[in-house]
Amino acid sequence: MKEFRVPKQRAEVEVVLPGGATHRVAVFLSEFASSHEGGERLSDLLNGKGDFFPAVAVESDEVVFLNRATIAVARVDPAFERDPATELTLPTEHEVSIRLADGQQIEGLISFVLPPERSRLMDFLNESPPFFRLLQKDRVSLVNKHHVASIAPARK
Repeated sequence: MKEFRVPKQRAEVEVVLPGGATHRVAVFLSEFASSHEGGERLSDLLNGKGDFFPAVAVESDEVVFLNRATIAVARVDPAFERDPATELTLPTEHEVSIRLADGQQIEGLISFVLPPERSRLMDFLNESPPFFRLLQKDRVSLVNKHHVASIAPARK
């Protein structure tokens, strides 16, 4: 039966819930993605079908099923969230400050590639899947736009 198993890569993720509670879980990403070249990314998992997906609580090693809709932010090492599209062409980038509906505030860089006629930040936010990338110093945060109250240019 081992020959029928799909190879997976373990990725540790910090999940932030509304109100700021955080949980460390491990998810298992396929070595091959169904919608693009390369391996499955955390964003593929979070933007996938269904309401729940499996994870393992890092501290207890127990299997848990997470509800995508309740995750406000998921943080992961950049190695698990590479976007080849931004490596092949010059992306549009915006330093932003995001206020979540519960009052939490996070800052980072939104980077995306869209056709020039639809390359405004508003176009990206309205067309992107529920979770979008926010690049931060040493991690990538995937922000659930259903938990976003506002986005503004970052103050320098």
